[in-house]
Amino acid sequence: MTDYYRDQPQHQHYNPAGYPSPPPAEPATVWPGDGGAGYAPPGGVLQAPAGPPQPPAPSRAKAKRPVALIAAVAIIAAVIGGGTSALVQELASDNSSGGSTPVTGTTVAQSSKGTVAGVAQAVSPSIVEISAATSSGQATGSGVIITADGEIVTNNHVVSGADSVKVRLSNGKTYTAKVVGTDPDKDLALIKLEGASGLQAATLGDSSKVKVGDEVVAIGSPEGLTGTVTSGIVSALDRDVTVAKDEGQDQEQQQDPGQGWPFEFGGQQFNGDTGDSKTTYKAIQTDASLNPGNSGGALINMNGEIIGINSAMYSPSSATGSTAGSVGLGFAIPIDTVKADLGDLRDGGGS
Repeated sequence: MTDYYRDQPQHQHYNPAGYPSPPPAEPATVWPGDGGAGYAPPGGVLQAPAGPPQPPAPSRAKAKRPVALIAAVAIIAAVIGGGTSALVQELASDNSSGGSTPVTGTTVAQSSKGTVAGVAQAVSPSIVEISAATSSGQATGSGVIITADGEIVTNNHVVSGADSVKVRLSNGKTYTAKVVGTDPDKDLALIKLEGASGLQAATLGDSSKVKVGDEVVAIGSPEGLTGTVTSGIVSALDRDVTVAKDEGQDQEQQQDPGQGWPFEFGGQQFNGDTGDSKTTYKAIQTDASLNPGNSGGALINMNGEIIGINSAMYSPSSATGSTAGSVGLGFAIPIDTVKADLGDLRDGGGS
């Protein structure tokens, strides 16, 4: 934690004997002594230099303790080089931060606020790897835990046409999952783990507050590498992204490790043919590195809040289909779209 001490004019003056006295500009006052060393001269009363006498306090006994306390705080603050407000700020910060211990949920630890490491530590337990077995083979993607009993949001294209779904948590534990509901028009799906409880659910943010240039972190399982963390910024908002929406369509394209899920952007097709049945949604564009397998994973702000579900990325390829890797053109479905669709997904379909 960094302590900031603001420069403040000093109103503390000391006479040759070392006793504190009020500023010359203030009215003369009489300070009652409390018998403690350093707070009053031997006579027990410290008289200001000049001015009309002030009426005595109604109760001398009641006045002694607050005056002594204020004097003590002022002396301590002077010793450490700051005002009393700096001392109070230091004590309050120590109590609220809890040192370096992360707060429960996906709240970033106070000591790691605004860092990629802090976001990764807080949110990684809420991100899972999804393996969906289809008639075309095995599809791998990512998902975000949103309830302690195992509700997980992912992309429709990750589980589309799946005969069975397996989910692996960040701690390596594996569950069987069932598809609760899908919304091909928004490329969203909700799955539910069987027999799960006590999981760490992610904190869903507010994508309407996202701005171009905001720092973000992406977590997912690209190429099956569970828990991979990348970072970047929000490159643009409200990008029109088009994807295939029919179940099973272009599943073989999805299995090719050299290709991401086919999508269209700006009138061009990327990563293969999206086919005839397709849907378009507004997306957040990011330069955080995304690769095949990141689909369904999280795009996260620096407070540890989910602001998007990663859904598409551009991967340049040669004529033989070999990939050149991520080039910083990734897209995520805004989390506000997800939240608005959750009720329908829980009912088995999308709005």
